[in-house]
Amino acid sequence: MTSADAHSSAWVQRAVERSAAVQRSRSRIAEQMRQMLDAAGSLIEEKGDEFTTQELAARAGVALQTFYRYFSSKDELLLAVIGDAMTDACERWAQIAADLADPLARVRFFILSALDRHNAAMSKFVVSTRWRLHRQFPKELAEAEQPFIDLLREAIDDGAAAGLLKPTDSQWDSWFLGELVRSVYHFYAFVDPDPGEMDVVKEQLWRFCLNSLGGTVVKGDGL
Repeated sequence: MTSADAHSSAWVQRAVERSAAVQRSRSRIAEQMRQMLDAAGSLIEEKGDEFTTQELAARAGVALQTFYRYFSSKDELLLAVIGDAMTDACERWAQIAADLADPLARVRFFILSALDRHNAAMSKFVVSTRWRLHRQFPKELAEAEQPFIDLLREAIDDGAAAGLLKPTDSQWDSWFLGELVRSVYHFYAFVDPDPGEMDVVKEQLWRFCLNSLGGTVVKGDGL
């Protein structure tokens, strides 16, 4: 091996070692972020957003300096919690809806699933905190909520391609429908309607959304 080859091999080895260190660093960052988001979720279950950064760090098992390495404030963490919850929900809904061949069934599933409250504490937290965060992070909050709009738009586009829907503009329509769904979700976050009332609300919401997209409900079609 020539000296040039040896020099080249040394740099290659150094690059490999650095790459491994970078991967370990990324894994560590992801682990710490997950710990803090999970800790925030458990604290929200207990006391809404009335917890301190010190409590968060202690629950997550990280130093307070570690928290401020990733977040400039508690509100920035809360924004991340909302974004994480939205991403998780949309991934779960997309996986379930993958078995629905009918695009109308997928649109309906996404719209109505967004109204289900699997975690009452998280629902109340989102509603009570969202508008305060919107004043500080309007662009970032919109990005955090975009996955739901994207789910709707894709299903709406599929429905249009199949001749089942006639949206005026799927990009705008999905956004407006997302805002409508959010309003209904917010309205019921702090009330406890009986199941019969929510069934009616869901049915009327679906009919309104379907009509706005230029679709129709065919009797007996299961939609």
